[in-house]
Formats: sequence, structure tokens, C-alpha cells
Amino acid sequence: MLVDDEESIQKLLTFPLEREGYRVIQARNGEEALERFAEQHVDLVVLDVMLPRLDGLEVCRRLRTTSAVPIIMLTARDDEVDKVLGLELGADDYITKPFSIREFRSRIRAMLRRATLLAERREWGEALIEVEGLVIDPAKRTVCRDGDGVQLTYVEFELLRVLATHRGRVYSRHALLEAVWGGSAYREPRTIDVHVRHLREKLEPDPGEPTLILTVRGAGYRFTDF
Repeated sequence: MLVDDEESIQKLLTFPLEREGYRVIQARNGEEALERFAEQHVDLVVLDVMLPRLDGLEVCRRLRTTSAVPIIMLTARDDEVDKVLGLELGADDYITKPFSIREFRSRIRAMLRRATLLAERREWGEALIEVEGLVIDPAKRTVCRDGDGVQLTYVEFELLRVLATHRGRVYSRHALLEAVWGGSAYREPRTIDVHVRHLREKLEPDPGEPTLILTVRGAGYRFTDF
């Protein structure tokens, strides 16, 4: 689903996607985006921040209350606030305007490729990961902490799955970008820091003193191997 109120942007971005075989659902304001999302199956949302009626940040927040669908935000060139807020509200990635069609298609392909692999993985089935009261079911994409369900976004779950599957292994930020998005091109490594912080807030008894997802100074992150 492509959400942007500018007709020129809709045409510019829809054409190359449809040419590659994707079906694009268009929405031109925040309210229409929520309505269309509720009516149809959507694999990925491209969401402009500046929208009439409901802005993109509010749409992102509302989508995250019910869905872990991958969300890519479109932000202004120098608006760091929009980028940070988008990630805080659950966006999985962002593209800074102006951007090239090549970059846009690369981001879409990478995110949808991961979604396809996840669907195949669910069919194959994967073993549960259990550690210190945390239960991760990769096949069902569910997480429980001390028996209580924890809602994670698409990227949060993928980060957790990668780290927990390889307990003790240190991942650099670039390595995590590669593992989750299929590439680190066009992406800020600090994006990983925001998602890791969210995971700690949701999973750690004391996020300020994490015992599950550990920082390795100057290197990256690892999942506890104790």
C-alpha cells in the first residue's frame, strides 16, 4: 500500500512497482489508508509523513496497535525528528526525500523478500527458542515473556530472532542490517540502536541493565549465552 497525497508521487512510484508485478493499493490521506488497510490484505506499507487528515506518524501508530506489517516511512531530507518519531512509533525503515527510483525499488524488494522467506519458514516450521522465561516461536512469530504475550513489530521480531538463534555471537550494526533487511545500503546503522532499545523495553525486567540483549562496546550486540 502506497500512502501519499501527491498525484505525481503516486504515479512515479506506482509505475515501476506494477511493472515488476506488484499490486499497489493507493491511498491519499491517513483516514483512507486505515480504511483500505482494514479492507484488504497488505504485505507492506509505504507511508509519507506529511498527509492530510491524519499524518503518517499517527497512521503508523494506529497500524502498530493491530499489525506487525512492514512499514517504510517517507521523510523530508533533513527532518531528523520525523525519522526518529517514525522509528519510535514502530516504523521498520525510512527513505529520505528526494530519493532515486533505484533506491526505492531496492528497499521494497528487500523488505518483501524477507516477508516471503518468513512465510516459507512458517511452512517449514522452526524450533522454539527458550531462555530465562522468554519463549520465541519463529514459525508463529510470537513472543512470550514469563507467560505473557509480547507484541513486536516486524523488525523487532527479526532482530530478536537473529540474535537469539545465534546466542553469544556478536553482531555489528551492519551485520544486523544485512540479516534483517538483506542489505545495509542507504540505511543508517543507528536505526538498529532504536529497535534494540524497543526490544529491551518490552523484554528486559530492567531495560537500563539488560540481561538478554547485551551491548558489546565498539562491536555491536549479542544475545546472552548464559
